[in-house]
Amino acid sequence: MNKQDIEQWFQSLQDSICKTIEEVDGKAKFEEDSWVRPEGGGGRSRIIRNGNILEKAGVNYSAVHGPTPDNILKALKLDKADFYATGVSIVMHPVSPMVPIIHMNTRYFEMSNGVYWFGGGIDLTPHYINDEDARYFHQQLKSVCDRHDMGYYPRFKTWADDYFYIKHRHETRGIGGIFFDRLTENENTTKEQLFDFVKDVGSIFAPTYAYLLNKNKNLPYSEKEQNWQAVRRSRYVEFNLVYDKGTKFGLDTDGRTESILMSMPPMAKWEYNYQPDLGSLEELTLQKLVKGIDWVGTSTSFEV
Repeated sequence: MNKQDIEQWFQSLQDSICKTIEEVDGKAKFEEDSWVRPEGGGGRSRIIRNGNILEKAGVNYSAVHGPTPDNILKALKLDKADFYATGVSIVMHPVSPMVPIIHMNTRYFEMSNGVYWFGGGIDLTPHYINDEDARYFHQQLKSVCDRHDMGYYPRFKTWADDYFYIKHRHETRGIGGIFFDRLTENENTTKEQLFDFVKDVGSIFAPTYAYLLNKNKNLPYSEKEQNWQAVRRSRYVEFNLVYDKGTKFGLDTDGRTESILMSMPPMAKWEYNYQPDLGSLEELTLQKLVKGIDWVGTSTSFEV
């Protein structure tokens, strides 16, 4: 297995996810922009807009290489060498506030001095937290993790809780999921086994999100729920611009700006000192934007 094998699989993952999402949405088709990075490499950005279910979504593939910028070397504590990075990055913003936002990233990074690792993650950001959906989502991730290592889910779930946390708001971005980075072979795990895990994480995306799309797409909503959706989208923007490592890496390595910022929602709203009504579903959602919830073992406390 070499980087070309990994690169080809990520391309096939992009293809399969786009096919499934188009089928579920039933209206919009992905637009593709192929791009070239002047310093080396390029990618395929695919965007869907104004669909039946999805207002804006991106499924991006890239494979870039070249000299590693000094700020990256310093931030990652790496010796000077050229880098190669490939992966798929996904963010989907639905039309309906009753349908959750989802993000996934699967990636591979290596350097000319032999250093390499896998990274990635998948997390769900509901505008309204539904415990049944949260339990389903986390159970899918736990099942994938458990097939490879019984310690993966608790470790990577905690990592996601810590990573997808908006410090200045003192709240999680959503209900988390799993997050992992700098996974490399050791005495217990080979490079091939790590790649198998990454492939399983990537492959669970389409069926999991398709289920959530179909389950929630016809739920009724009003202007009140749309306003809340715009407020929650603003928190998504804040996280991606302030904390997200992928955004920073892409911009620092002179990646394609339009592709990097495809994760931004089409519209968001910042209301000064917004406070939800006491006892409302909005307030109940805010109460659950905290770390450490055992979603797999949680009983449903309210439905939307």
